[in-house]
Amino acid sequence: MSVVPAEALQGGRAAEPVPLPSLADDGLAPRARFLPSLAAVYRAQLSRARVARIPLLFVATFQSIGIMILMRGVVDRGGSEARAVVAGSAVLVVAFVALNLLAQYFGQLRAAGGLDHYATLPVPPASVVLGAAGAYASFTVPGTVVTAVVGSLMFDLPLTHLWVLGAVIPLAGAALAGLGAALGLLAPRPELATLLGQLGMSAALLLGVLPADRMPGIVRYARDLLPSTYGVEAFARTFGDRPDWAVVLLDLGVCAAVGVASLAVATWAYRRAAVR
Repeated sequence: MSVVPAEALQGGRAAEPVPLPSLADDGLAPRARFLPSLAAVYRAQLSRARVARIPLLFVATFQSIGIMILMRGVVDRGGSEARAVVAGSAVLVVAFVALNLLAQYFGQLRAAGGLDHYATLPVPPASVVLGAAGAYASFTVPGTVVTAVVGSLMFDLPLTHLWVLGAVIPLAGAALAGLGAALGLLAPRPELATLLGQLGMSAALLLGVLPADRMPGIVRYARDLLPSTYGVEAFARTFGDRPDWAVVLLDLGVCAAVGVASLAVATWAYRRAAVR
């Protein structure tokens, strides 16, 4: 296709036709790349959830601190049980946000038709799931650190290796966020998504905070299936005088593998829910 400029017509002579770009030559707009899409979704979700961050942090943090106060009456200071209580309470903050609230969010998003909006955007499905999961997990950092510090002081545990939380929070957060997103996307109704999120957080509370050696054998097997268990174990091991860093890295590696698997399931659940 071509056009003739108006100036040429006014001068009385024809000009060379000026070619216009053709859609057939260039095709449609290219699909957005994964990392820029992930960053855009993350920023959008972070600004959206920022309104409720103060109540969210207050509830999640004080819930875990209250549990440690209750356990202080039955658990001695400085022992293995105290390590399990403090590590489990710290990771419980992550579970409250990444598992419980994310399940509710995706359940409501699916029921309200919000997935149709994301389905029309040229972004990979994984960026939507990871962006929302990362935004919700980001709010757990202050509460997790405060819980770990308060618990360490309460149970006479060292503060030397609290830097391990820099690995525990994102890895446990990814595993729990993937599970929460999958529950919310697969639930047929938002009420059921809320219920599943609450049950998941209750499992993280009972199986993560209570010392493993006080649990029956069959409950220990259920504890091994919980994604956050390996983050709790990795953090609890660092309270020892001489932590076995090889075992800590192994626990973190298992937590990372579970996180990748749970986020993959959440991405599949998102694609399944978006096409319905």
